[in-house]
Amino acid sequence: MARLRSFQRLAAHFVDIADFLLVYIEEAHPSDGWVSSDAAYNIPKHQCLQDRLRAARLMREGAPDCPLAVDTMDNASSAAYGAYFERLYVIQEEKVMYQGGRGPEGYKISELRSWLDQYKTRLQSPSTVVIQV
Repeated sequence: MARLRSFQRLAAHFVDIADFLLVYIEEAHPSDGWVSSDAAYNIPKHQCLQDRLRAARLMREGAPDCPLAVDTMDNASSAAYGAYFERLYVIQEEKVMYQGGRGPEGYKISELRSWLDQYKTRLQSPSTVVIQV
C-alpha cells in the first residue's frame, strides 16, 4: 500500500503532463497460495472476474484519485507488458517510452519521477525549428 500511495503522489504531481492508470492484475501473494508475511489484505486466488473486481476495489482504496482497470482472467495485460508482479510504464501514442523494471525490486517510483521531470523540462523548452530557404 505504501507503493500505491507513492504512485498516487507522483500522479498528483504530474497531472498537468500525464494521465495515470492503475491496472490490477493477478494477485501476487494470494492468501491460499504463496502468502506474504507483510500482506496488507487477505485476498485468495481469483477464481473468476468477480473475485478480481472485489480485490481491485481494495486497491482503489489506496489510490482513490487514480483511474483503475482490471486485467482479464487470462492475464492479457500482464502478459503483454511483463507486469507480474508490478511494473511502471509510460506509453505515448501507442509507443512504450519508459519501461520500469519488474517488481518488487525493479519497481522504482524515483526512476519514473526522474523520467517525468526530464519530459516536463523538454515540454517547457522552446523548440528549435530550422527552415531551409
